[in-house]
Amino acid sequence: MTNARRIAENGDQAAVIAFLADPSAYAGVAQVDRLETHGNLVFLAGADAWKIKRAMRFPYMDFSTLEKRRVACEREVEVNRQLAPGLYLGCVPITRSAGGGLAFGGDGDIVEWAVHMCRFDQAALLSSIADAGGMDAGLVKAVADAVYDSHRDAPSVTMASGTTQIADLLASICGSLARSDAFASQDTGRLSRHAHEQLGRASATLDRRAKAGCVRRCHGDLHLGNIVVWQGRPMLFDAIEFDETIATIDTLYDLAFLFMDLCRHRQWQAANVVLNRYLWRSQNDLDLAGLQALPLFLGLRAGIRAMVTVDRAAQEDRRPAEEDRERARAHLHAALEYLAPRPPQLVAVGGLSGTGKSTLAAALAPELGPAPGAVHLRSDLERKTMFGVAETVRLSAEAYSAEASRSVYDVLCRKARLALAAGQSVVVDAVYARPDERSAIEGLASDLGVPFRGLWLTAAGDELAARVAARRNDASDATPEFVARQLTWDTGVLSPAWATLDASAGPGETLRRAMEMLGLDPAGRNQQAIDCEAP
Repeated sequence: MTNARRIAENGDQAAVIAFLADPSAYAGVAQVDRLETHGNLVFLAGADAWKIKRAMRFPYMDFSTLEKRRVACEREVEVNRQLAPGLYLGCVPITRSAGGGLAFGGDGDIVEWAVHMCRFDQAALLSSIADAGGMDAGLVKAVADAVYDSHRDAPSVTMASGTTQIADLLASICGSLARSDAFASQDTGRLSRHAHEQLGRASATLDRRAKAGCVRRCHGDLHLGNIVVWQGRPMLFDAIEFDETIATIDTLYDLAFLFMDLCRHRQWQAANVVLNRYLWRSQNDLDLAGLQALPLFLGLRAGIRAMVTVDRAAQEDRRPAEEDRERARAHLHAALEYLAPRPPQLVAVGGLSGTGKSTLAAALAPELGPAPGAVHLRSDLERKTMFGVAETVRLSAEAYSAEASRSVYDVLCRKARLALAAGQSVVVDAVYARPDERSAIEGLASDLGVPFRGLWLTAAGDELAARVAARRNDASDATPEFVARQLTWDTGVLSPAWATLDASAGPGETLRRAMEMLGLDPAGRNQQAIDCEAP
């Protein structure tokens, strides 16, 4: 057992820990369950949860005195009540009476502070749901909405430089990892070199985002174990409370932790859906441009995970400690993967209504480029945004005029240009019935010097009509009558950059053939597919 563990569980906290672990300390409780992190101890008793801070100090987190633990507990309740109303009940002193007994509240001397929370089923954590088989489309979109809403409502902090903060963080992470004997020096050296290269590429974008208010008081620790399905909806909790600097960050850096953890749980398509739902909700060109910093953000998040996991190992006995050290090395290797530069590519998916363009594009997006995959731009959603309606509200015929459609295609090209220029792959789905629409998206790729491939989907007319008629709660406004009109259109001749793909066999076979055409591994990384059309 290490000195860090002795500090936490012996000394003044030993009696408090024994008190909280004793069922007799609570009314009508027969068993108390205990959870641990490197900074907290949590005791689950009946319908309640009680959390105390470990009496210890790390370079990035100091709970070494009773006063510091009081401030941290009070701040935790204050911050998290904004994100998870109803889950956080208050900050409660634990006191010692004149006779030596401990109690919640009371008039005795305060010996510790505890955060009082409502207890929830551990199976409701997103980490547990992911491990149990994955998240359905509705839950994934609701998670993206919860994160976006938290960023929208968070106080912004205008800064002259976004680079300085990230550079300081990078130096701290690299220094900590280099000092640990858990990692090979060549790996920590590579991490530092590659991260600094990515920082150089993204510095102008980081500064522009900071000046525009994209740095906000965020959650700061947004992994799957800190999101719970509570009262029927995902709720963020356990936000950073001990350091405002760590929590006051670029919103995409906050989001990167969620991407990283989803990928760690093999939820690649879920990560891609969250990315694209968030971008669609934000409608902020700076978020598309900010994707230039995403490899750096992902690498930093994985590096922090490696650092924290090593700190946790220092609190454990020999076998668990070595297992955590091995996990830490895996996090470091993941960080190196995130930081490796990869050139972007542009894929367009076209075809008449009902061919399955959006379904195919949503399935392809996680496979294009590094995690969390490509930006997926969908004409149906952009049209709804343009006319200021929700995604499932049906638009009038005027919204499909030639002028309105030209505007939609212009938006698709503008957004694709921003994402590609940021180094992110893009998949666009739209009908692309006109040769000039197809040539415009091809020309965009040529202008930027990125590879382009178009996929033109086909199916029999009666099959298209049947598919369209069966749609429910979808952004597309197509009807069987509209499909009948489309079948009379002259779509012109496809250029060599486009390949025709028969989509009659259904989504699975269409995806397999498309991946072969694009030179992707048909097995793919998409082991946990979600039946949805992102976003």
